[in-house]
Amino acid sequence: MLTIQYLRDNKAEAIEKLNKRFFKGIELIDQAIELDNQRKDIQKQLDDTLAESNQLAKQIGQLMKEGKKEEAEASKALTATLKVKSNEFGDQLKETEKSLHDILVQIPNTPNSIVKAGKTPEENEVVYTNNIKSHLGDDALPHWDLAAKYNLIDFELGVKLTGAGFPVYKGKAAKLQRALINYFLDSAEGQGYVEHEVPILINADSGYGTGQLPDKEGQMYHSPTDDFYLIPTAEVPLTNIYRDVILKEEELPIKLTAYTPCFRREAGSYGKDVRGLNRLHQFDKVEIVQIAHPDQSYNILETMKDYVGTLLESLGLEYRILRLCGGDMGFTSAMTYDFEVYSAAQKRWLEVSSTSCFESFQANRLKCRFKDSTGKTRLVHTLNGSALALPRIVASIMENFQTSDGIIVPQVLRNYTKFDIIN
Repeated sequence: MLTIQYLRDNKAEAIEKLNKRFFKGIELIDQAIELDNQRKDIQKQLDDTLAESNQLAKQIGQLMKEGKKEEAEASKALTATLKVKSNEFGDQLKETEKSLHDILVQIPNTPNSIVKAGKTPEENEVVYTNNIKSHLGDDALPHWDLAAKYNLIDFELGVKLTGAGFPVYKGKAAKLQRALINYFLDSAEGQGYVEHEVPILINADSGYGTGQLPDKEGQMYHSPTDDFYLIPTAEVPLTNIYRDVILKEEELPIKLTAYTPCFRREAGSYGKDVRGLNRLHQFDKVEIVQIAHPDQSYNILETMKDYVGTLLESLGLEYRILRLCGGDMGFTSAMTYDFEVYSAAQKRWLEVSSTSCFESFQANRLKCRFKDSTGKTRLVHTLNGSALALPRIVASIMENFQTSDGIIVPQVLRNYTKFDIIN
């Protein structure tokens, strides 16, 4: 959530940046500033009333000591009137603060200055493509056919057990999943990330803290009895570990990682984009999160981007990195890099990761702060990345490494799988 102080002090800049998103609620900025003006006026009236009431209370005591009972009683009557007024101002203040908050949560994050304006994925910038090229013949099979050929993934059984988008991995496919999870966790640990095991159910406060609520409640599975949500990503519980926490400057950056299953309703998804493993309601992912000093967050974003690239490189996959345009970024992001792996069998790019810097947008919601060297309390910056999401990685490995003898397992995974080929 953007701070009202930022919007007041940098209104023109905020509008310019939000226009990169083609945000249609620019008028909310003026509404927020006007409500903040009202809040300040009410706060002043409340403070003045309380100050007058306190002053009268002191006078009453003195008048009673001096035996001026009638004057003291008159002051008591005035104090009662002021108490009613202060209660009214308090109620108005709460109402105005709620109205201000309800507007602020509708305003997305402002894109970084180097983010392009744009509305669609076609307007994203390709900033890097690696040198690995996937060459398969015209008879190459997509992963759903390979899954059937080698009895690896049962999509119909998943439909029977739950519904579409909940596949059942079997045999070597299940072992490949486990191998990827362990490889990604071990790699993250080697980069200084501390592994956590976190809940996959969160409360509404956690969803609000990282910006899934109230923006994306329709995309999350919800248990109304307990008002819990199934996590869409480990970013949510990991980042919320530091909700309502004041850190020391020397503790930054904090580096966290976790493996979790993830759950997304993906309402409205259909067609070729959902075939096989391309889009699921439940999937496995290893997430990396950093809580960072504001002066270092964009340097850290670059290191996170580079790290995810090394994972894809080590798997031998053809990939490219895109910097998303304003209109294609998530609500909370100030800058996002997407990673896409080329599927030689499907002849299309598949998104497998995003790394994002949220600046202080999440931290303001989380009330996650640190004390700098001068003793001033400031908001941290938060970042996260998928390192990596498994379904499309598995799909790409199956498709890009298929041979007439079977599917070759990438070298870096063989110590984990204990086999070299799937056949």
